[in-house]
Amino acid sequence: MVDREVSSLSLPDDWPAHPDLSMALNRMGCFDWDLDSGLLYMDEAALDVFDMAHDEYSGRPEDLASRVPPSEGARLDALVAEALKNGSSTYGAYFRIRTREGGLRWSHTQGSIGRDTSGRPRRIIGIVRDATQELADSTARVEQDADRRRRTSVVQGTTAALAHARTVQDVIDVLNDSQGLENLGATSLVVGLVEAGRIHLVADGPYGSFVPGTRYTRIDEQYPMSEVVRTLRPRFIESAEDFAGSYPILWPHITGLGITSAAYLPLIAQARPIGAIGLLYSDRTGFTADERNVLIALGSSIAQSIQRAMLFEQDKDLAAGLQQAMLPRRIPAVPGAQIAVRYRSARLGRDIGGDWYDVIPLPGGRVGAVIGDVQGHDTHAAAVMGQLRIVLRAYAAEGHTPATVMARASVFLDELDTERFATCTYAEADLSTGVVQLVRAGHIDPLLRLADGSCRRLPAEGGMPLGLSAEFGQLEYPVTTIELDPGQTLLLCTDGLVEQPGADLDDGMQMLSAMVRTGPRDLQQLADKLCEVVDERGGEDDVALLLLRRKGADLPQTGGRLQQHVAQNDPEALSSARHMIRAAVRAWGARERSDEIELTADELMTNALLHTDGGAVVTARVLAGAQRRLRIEVDDRSSVLPRRREAGEAGVSGRGLMLVDRLADVWGVDSRGSGKCVWCEFVVPDRH
Repeated sequence: MVDREVSSLSLPDDWPAHPDLSMALNRMGCFDWDLDSGLLYMDEAALDVFDMAHDEYSGRPEDLASRVPPSEGARLDALVAEALKNGSSTYGAYFRIRTREGGLRWSHTQGSIGRDTSGRPRRIIGIVRDATQELADSTARVEQDADRRRRTSVVQGTTAALAHARTVQDVIDVLNDSQGLENLGATSLVVGLVEAGRIHLVADGPYGSFVPGTRYTRIDEQYPMSEVVRTLRPRFIESAEDFAGSYPILWPHITGLGITSAAYLPLIAQARPIGAIGLLYSDRTGFTADERNVLIALGSSIAQSIQRAMLFEQDKDLAAGLQQAMLPRRIPAVPGAQIAVRYRSARLGRDIGGDWYDVIPLPGGRVGAVIGDVQGHDTHAAAVMGQLRIVLRAYAAEGHTPATVMARASVFLDELDTERFATCTYAEADLSTGVVQLVRAGHIDPLLRLADGSCRRLPAEGGMPLGLSAEFGQLEYPVTTIELDPGQTLLLCTDGLVEQPGADLDDGMQMLSAMVRTGPRDLQQLADKLCEVVDERGGEDDVALLLLRRKGADLPQTGGRLQQHVAQNDPEALSSARHMIRAAVRAWGARERSDEIELTADELMTNALLHTDGGAVVTARVLAGAQRRLRIEVDDRSSVLPRRREAGEAGVSGRGLMLVDRLADVWGVDSRGSGKCVWCEFVVPDRH
């Protein structure tokens, strides 16, 4: 069947070719080496491989030495000798031959060893061929594979670097600063992001390359970025002529940059374009299929990183706004005190957490200072913090004692139906006397910086964290009382300022004490200095800081204090309180206003006894300052606030507060945890 088909075809006369012709055309020759005589026969094709004429060869291997460099000959002889010795039946080797012109080219020999019955080698029959093109093709493949691996590693390395980028600028910096751009051979890059139907150029190539009017461009304009965003397909510009012809509006402005080719890639995330990136080249033209695939893969990785960065920046803006809304907008000016507050978010996370501070002005020259930390670093922690801050402020403003403020806040948090707990320190300072009452709820101890700059820890007995104490029924919070002298500073902070991974808390407190001791005296500068350390350290926890310093001058000092309890239906106690007021007026040099003071005090005491169910506590004190003042306070256990009323028909009731308002220089009502305090003040002359 095959013979019939072949005979029916028109074939050349010399078909099939003789093996000698096939070998000669492929630069391959034969040799036959008789090992006993040492004669080495080589045909014409074999001699041609060695670039040797027939009359130059006598049949001895030594004649080939002029064509084989000594190092190659020694290596080839050693290879053949080893094959003969170890019983091998074949051998093969690549070696170099020196041509008549002095150049080197690669050859290959393959020999079959013939042995007698005893195994002694007697003859080698083989071939020799020109391997120059073979090895060139092989080297090209190796180089091509290496180049492909290099480009793949560039994508992998760039992707790994982009994994740490948090913002869009971080992504651009990675591309500009990493070796990925250099390895890809690009001169520079341009990046544009889609915003409100336009493309915003956020990276504009090398210095001086920005084209005026291209910061914002429409997607329908004739620019390469606009094209890839519209079509969602990459655009590979093969040459300068291609660039000039395709984009005549842009090209005249960038001609001087020496751009010879460019690759513009759409940045696609979740099936929608978010921007485009352009890689500009100045020393190449054209792109191979492998190069295009690598660039497309790189564009996909960059798109995911930019989308992640954009979402992070949106979250960051939202978090910053929420954090600002939760923390106090401003710290009130407190007479007799200097205050500095700071908040720093964690290095990782969403720039929001449960740390907070607060400053609460209280009646009678007192101030409440709060520092706290709700468990967690997310919006839920911030939401809980905001609610807890509000209720703490409300309980403190109502006049509850520090221990009661903490207990009620713990109950509130427990009833909030959240799994979060909070640590907190609440300090209530009377700036006129310097007495500070401290309550800790699972929080770290405060620090005290003395006027001479030395700093020490204030060990304060504490209770359980807020929320947990209510859950376990342990609402007793012990109070620690200290005295804050003029010039001394109370430091309250969250544990992010002192805690470091792998370090002991006591070591952190000692480090903080050393920083405070060596820090600036100015309160604001000291707060900045402490936060700089936190920023440099890049901790993984939020930090809230509150510094409160009692001023040393112009403080209202207590010049005296008298107090009397008056029970209902106790005329003698009421008369005794009136005598106490009269004596205080005479002793403190306020005789000129004695009638006004005594009448006003009597009205306040009478109102308390008539309109409440319990007794009253009457306090008289003199306050020194810019103006010396005599203050009368009447505390009762009723939360009902007094109000001015019109006099009744008999003209007897309803005039009390009207008299107080007319006679006193200033008066007011303060809520207290157990009721209220109605007070009035009179300016009295200084004693000489």
